[in-house]
Amino acid sequence: MNANHGSRVDRGSHEAEGPGARPHPPLPKDAAAIIAVRNLALFPGMVTAVSIGREQSVTAAQEAIKTERPLGILLQRDPAEDEPGPRELYGVGTMAHVLRYITTPDGSHHLICHGEHRFRVIEFLDGWPFLVARIVQVPEDETLSSALEARLVTLRQQVQEYAEALPMPPMELINAIHQLTAPGPAADLVTGLMDIKAQEKQEILETFDVRERLDKVLARMAHVLEVIHMSRKITEQTREAMDARQREFLLREQLKQIQKELGDTDETAAELEEVAKAIANAKMPEEVEKQARKELKRLQRMPDSAGEYSMIRTYLDWLTELPWSKESETAIDIAEARRILDEDHYGLEKIKKRMLEYLAIRKLNPGGKSPILCFVGPPGVGKTSLGQSIAHATGRKFVHASLGGVHDEAEIRGHRRTYIGALPGSIIQGIHNAGTRNPVFMLDEMDKLGAGGFHGDPASALLEALDPEQNGTFRDNYLGLPFDLSHVMFIGTANVLDTIPGPLRDRMEVIQLPGYTEEEKLEIARRYLVARQLATNGLTAPQCAFEEGALAAIVRDYTREAGVRNLEREIGSVLRHVAMGVAEGKVESVRVKPEDLGEILGPPRFESETAMRTSVPGVATGLAWTPVGGDILFIEAARVPGSGKLLLTGQLGDVMKESAQAALSLLKGRLGELGVSGEDFEQLDVHIHVPAGATPKDGPSAGIAMFVALASLFTGRSVRSDTAMTGEISLRGLVLPVGGIKEKVLAALRSGISRVLLPERNRKEYEDVPPAARERLQILWIDQVHEALEAVLEEGRDI
Repeated sequence: MNANHGSRVDRGSHEAEGPGARPHPPLPKDAAAIIAVRNLALFPGMVTAVSIGREQSVTAAQEAIKTERPLGILLQRDPAEDEPGPRELYGVGTMAHVLRYITTPDGSHHLICHGEHRFRVIEFLDGWPFLVARIVQVPEDETLSSALEARLVTLRQQVQEYAEALPMPPMELINAIHQLTAPGPAADLVTGLMDIKAQEKQEILETFDVRERLDKVLARMAHVLEVIHMSRKITEQTREAMDARQREFLLREQLKQIQKELGDTDETAAELEEVAKAIANAKMPEEVEKQARKELKRLQRMPDSAGEYSMIRTYLDWLTELPWSKESETAIDIAEARRILDEDHYGLEKIKKRMLEYLAIRKLNPGGKSPILCFVGPPGVGKTSLGQSIAHATGRKFVHASLGGVHDEAEIRGHRRTYIGALPGSIIQGIHNAGTRNPVFMLDEMDKLGAGGFHGDPASALLEALDPEQNGTFRDNYLGLPFDLSHVMFIGTANVLDTIPGPLRDRMEVIQLPGYTEEEKLEIARRYLVARQLATNGLTAPQCAFEEGALAAIVRDYTREAGVRNLEREIGSVLRHVAMGVAEGKVESVRVKPEDLGEILGPPRFESETAMRTSVPGVATGLAWTPVGGDILFIEAARVPGSGKLLLTGQLGDVMKESAQAALSLLKGRLGELGVSGEDFEQLDVHIHVPAGATPKDGPSAGIAMFVALASLFTGRSVRSDTAMTGEISLRGLVLPVGGIKEKVLAALRSGISRVLLPERNRKEYEDVPPAARERLQILWIDQVHEALEAVLEEGRDI
């Protein structure tokens, strides 16, 4: 690689000296002109071309040629720097002899340089129109040890391997490396020819120790070889994969031609034939079958690699798998259905009667439309499990969908097939899962259906499905075809009826499920809850039994709810306590007694408060309806010095505040009857408070209780502690009817009340009250407020 050269320089077709050159002092002997280069590290012994464009670089090159002195080549640290100063240059470079200076017609300047030796910059000098530095030559250690010779042999092998890996092996490189016997020049030659960054080459240039320099070159060469081998491997794998796909494509084309000649079909054709058979066997309506065959023809003309292929295939799968005509065929046996309903549920006679009526009508008129029922009641009264029992009794499949929080119409009616990942809505999916077109379909939490928005109104989407006059042609967005839902028995559930949209509520037959009496809870616990919790906790009946009074104590002292959910939890707590003792080997069997409950469940959570609350004048017990059943509330009245104002506390709603105002006005109008002086009101403020202030309360049914509390306050006569009341009042003293009579009566029974005052106009609803509650409670029907005062005020001053 060394080039023979003399002191003469060939300047090409143009002179090296540019016009207008100004005289400057000669360079010191230990100094050299310096040119800064980008992305180039020149090594001793190498010949390379250097392009220069800066004015000071051109002047420096011309000075070196004129004085026939070598030129210093330094790599600049930042290639983007246009005018690098001494600080922007590396401190080690290579002295180069300019073999040729070329100026091209476009005005660019090029040097052909031969690297001579390394140098180190001592300092840069001022006073020249180009960079000048005082330098010192770095000597090259030419001692050849066995360690260096071994490294040189390894380097030759790597260069041989590198050259052979190239598409056209450069034999001159191989010959040049074999001719070099000095390890230092060999390392410089290989580094100069390697395709690595200029900064990495500069690092090797600055490595003066030959052994260390060889180690760095060997490491870099090993990395380059590894990259070449990996790239070759990837290329070969890619080529093999391409060749394999091309070969597979050709073979498949040949196979198609062979099968065509033999009359055979490929897997795709066989698959499409299965789809055609499924369409024929699905017994679809004519409109649906026509659409299915149209989509099948599109699929047959489409390659299976097309993006739309899988979408159409999925759509056809839904069409063929839906039960267009398949029904659950079970002979209707009214007696068997009654037995199943009685076995699964205790009480609920009205609901059972309605189910048996439905079965009787289906038996007499099999083609009739199914009703849309809606069970409304507090949590834990068995709405969902009742739907399962209905499915069992009717011999139908049972499917379930929860509507709580659903705010997107597409969740009910499905997405259109233009959307990626589109699927039918929950109605069609439920029918598909049932496998029959006449299942019992339960729609839970209808009162918690999300409000309509930019996603559409889910309640409106349900109108078509739940309207017996329309659901025979229910159209899902995904299917785009009508599906007959008239054979489906829809059952909705809700805790409250008010939050169900009016049009949706109008399409359903509402059946109220009130709370259970204490006797009903005991019977449910004996029949179902204890056995279920025994199995859950890994116990058997001989290992744990409840005494009669123990279950009654749990119902009375530890739960006060309309349903039986908390009752089952408390029974589970007792059985877990027993299971721990059995598992530890402390006991073999346990009989739970009432006195054991305090240790297991803690002190009783509920006690009768009516005697304590109503022991002073001004307190009355009212009855309220809540979404989780009935409850009692206490109305407290007090008078304090003031200016005749009415103060209301307890987080009362607007309607309840108006009831309080009406009660006070009614009281003032009857002061003479009550024997109270009207002058008292001018110096007094009347304060009405309803405890449990953190709970919002509203409704007109507390009007009679407020009036009684005020009358008790101003007459000084206490209200009987065993009596609760409900009813709206008018300014004429009438007691008006209210709702939720059954729930309120059951709440009074749970709270230890023995007498209940109800509006006379609610007498027609008395039939809904369970017989056990009617037997244990004394019901007083009132039409005027004075009747309530006569019934509840303790003996004292006459009114």
